[in-house]
Amino acid sequence: MAREQALKTLETWHDLLEKREFDRLRPIAAETVVFRSPAFFTPYPGVEPLVHIISTVNTIFEDFAYHREFWSEGHRAVVLEFSARVGDKKLKGVDIIAFDDAGKITEFEVMIRPANAAAAVGEAMAAKAGPRLKELLGKPA
Repeated sequence: MAREQALKTLETWHDLLEKREFDRLRPIAAETVVFRSPAFFTPYPGVEPLVHIISTVNTIFEDFAYHREFWSEGHRAVVLEFSARVGDKKLKGVDIIAFDDAGKITEFEVMIRPANAAAAVGEAMAAKAGPRLKELLGKPA
């Protein structure tokens, strides 16, 4: 059952990403979801920070495309390889998504290379997402 739920969640993920309907991320994410950024070591807990980060990064990435996916045994996690561009910097990366028994996203981790592209993403995200993200996490701006 978990396998079918995870596959359905991933199908929804691809659809909402293509249509840029980021509010649809809320029902497929567990309340305890944790996002791990390629730019910062500290994880971001909660659905609202996840929605904010994903919707913001999609205003920064250009020419975004997934290329391959790799499932763990039991379909508890998937790795999605992607490419994109930030300004004049081309990047490759992976999204590592973990699922619970109901197929909801429990962890979302992003890794990006090369380092100069990851730094460009971090800078753009800090400028665009930083103030609202701090507010969502209850930290002073």
